Amino acid sequence: MDSPTHQTTPLRVPRSSGFRRTDPDLFPSCHGPFRSPQRPSPKPEQTDENSSVESLNSDIQKLKERRDMLDKEIAQLVKEGYRVGELENHIALLHEYNDVKDVAQMLLGKLALTRGVTTKELYPDFGLDLSD
Repeated sequence: MDSPTHQTTPLRVPRSSGFRRTDPDLFPSCHGPFRSPQRPSPKPEQTDENSSVESLNSDIQKLKERRDMLDKEIAQLVKEGYRVGELENHIALLHEYNDVKDVAQMLLGKLALTRGVTTKELYPDFGLDLSD
């Protein structure tokens, strides 16, 4: 016959024993009274209306200077022969080139899969450079 198995009862700790899930010494802020988070105090320049206006005027002046600098750069580029319409056309052509290249890469991948070779091995067959 089987020997009697030793059964143990789980240790139960009464609630009044003072045991807690967390040790109050490790996390003292968890067991103290609730404190509402403090809002940051306004910066001194925000409290004085005059300094706030001065700050805004300074920002406006910096933006005007930046605008003037960009206008000079645009004028220099126009003087060198660049045109905005030409740039937009160039960007459109680059998008079209990338779309065609993506389709070509997809077709090369399918052809390589059909032939059981890598795409890299197909490049010489079509006169393509690996940097293309």
